[in-house]
Amino acid sequence: MVQNLMAYSESPYKIVYQTDTYEIRYYEERLIIETQYSNQNNGFRKLFKYISGYNKQSQKIEMTTPVNVTEIENQFVMQFYLPRKFQKNEIPLPSDKSLKISTIEPGYFAVIRYTGFASDKNFHKHREILKKKLNLDNIRVLGAAIKATYDGPFTLPNLRRNEAIFLVDWKERL
Repeated sequence: MVQNLMAYSESPYKIVYQTDTYEIRYYEERLIIETQYSNQNNGFRKLFKYISGYNKQSQKIEMTTPVNVTEIENQFVMQFYLPRKFQKNEIPLPSDKSLKISTIEPGYFAVIRYTGFASDKNFHKHREILKKKLNLDNIRVLGAAIKATYDGPFTLPNLRRNEAIFLVDWKERL
């Protein structure tokens, strides 16, 4: 398990394989709140309002990391992980109908870490590096790339943690 040294909690995972470029992580099922959007600030604002208490129970929810963004068919989906203390039936219901409580199924994810701004250009560069390495290693990608950001906008770029992630069809290596 990875211990998080930041103020925000992070979903635990197990590293099952590692190279100089990427690692394969196994994650258990994770609860999320998500929204589809076309303007990134609008997506973040809606999710942040939800955890700030704009939900049917008026309950504040601690911020977790990372914030995930996936582009699917020219539509963006942004996700906040919900703290592990919540069971599915205990999650405050969204007041905003564009928000949806969901789960990410357990699975294996290939991850490449990078620093700097979480710009599309930086993400696309690292997504392609990861995809090429996975192809070379005969690891099949199962879905769209996920952009994961861990730090707020006031963190110095060289100290930021960003990741490009793919769900993969993982078979243990001998």
